[in-house]
Amino acid sequence: MRVSLDSQLIERVPELKIGLIHYTKISVGDSPQMLKGRLQLFQEQLFFEIEEHGFEHFPTLTSYRTIFKQTGTNPTRYRPSAEALYRRVAKQNYMLPVHSGIDSNTFFSLYYGIPFGLYDTAHLDGHLHFAIGDESTSYEALNGRETTLTGILTSHDATGPFGSPYVDSVRTAVTTQTTDALHIVYLTPETADQQAGKLLNAVQSMFTQIHGGDCKQLLLSKSNPEGTI
Repeated sequence: MRVSLDSQLIERVPELKIGLIHYTKISVGDSPQMLKGRLQLFQEQLFFEIEEHGFEHFPTLTSYRTIFKQTGTNPTRYRPSAEALYRRVAKQNYMLPVHSGIDSNTFFSLYYGIPFGLYDTAHLDGHLHFAIGDESTSYEALNGRETTLTGILTSHDATGPFGSPYVDSVRTAVTTQTTDALHIVYLTPETADQQAGKLLNAVQSMFTQIHGGDCKQLLLSKSNPEGTI
């Protein structure tokens, strides 16, 4: 599939980096005990770290709040998804297992402190591009509400918007029927290309260890604003 960054998005956030991993022939089901255990243990450890140091201790959260401001939205009203997860953990409202796709995605977002999106490619259509949403950019979100993404970094296909580092759409949600999926990794601008490559390799290695299948990856940035994956 063809993917690209919108020129206005690059102008607003010139150091933005977005990683993509395309998985094929995967099997999504109940999470293995290893993943359930790691997800629970990490949330418990993170709770004490947040309690001791506060949210300011996590530079990736601050970085994504800055990105939301750069694209034109209020990160206190519309929190980046990773920060929203951290705030749930701080209240000991821990994420419980759902299925291996959601659980691994939640673990990655907590572990790296950045937004992750996982999408069923069977429900994606044509060229994908990343742009800043406006008043007409909306979808039915996973939280059950119709959500407008004005001023928020949003992923689009030929049908319309389907994802963001705020909240994702119902249309492209991964289920236990998913066999092909796309991971969108919203890297912080401070992440060097080499470090980004290592992060993507680690993510795809753990994901395919759990789900099987094959994968390809791509890193989008100002110097590489489009490609095929």
